[in-house]
Amino acid sequence: MMQERNKQVVLGFIDAMGRGDAAAADPCLAPDAYTLAKGFGKFAGRRNRDTILATINAFTELMPGGLAPTITSLTAEGDRVAVEFTGDGTLSNGESYANEYCMVFTLRDGLISSVNEYFCTILADRKLWPLVEGKAL
Repeated sequence: MMQERNKQVVLGFIDAMGRGDAAAADPCLAPDAYTLAKGFGKFAGRRNRDTILATINAFTELMPGGLAPTITSLTAEGDRVAVEFTGDGTLSNGESYANEYCMVFTLRDGLISSVNEYFCTILADRKLWPLVEGKAL
């Protein structure tokens, strides 16, 4: 029961993220939630709850049509949910963007408390960074 509820929270968050809808993502997050983008690219690092929501909100500037997630794997065990998905969209400069993601969510009391993000940082640096350089993330 808890695992199914956790899956639904995570899927709701991913959907809201893809649509750039911070208001819909907000109730999915614990007050102390954070994400940790793994790797060594320009997008690597830890982001707190406020930054997560601001980034989701600004996402519509990067991809006005959103990022369409296609879930390829969803696994839940205890308070953790792992999701593999591809995300496809068109950037504000007209270029296509397609990346592969694995996100490992930890939930507490039905809310996302942390997310470890894995994605192709080379692609993100090449395609996304020029569009956000100099903006707060």
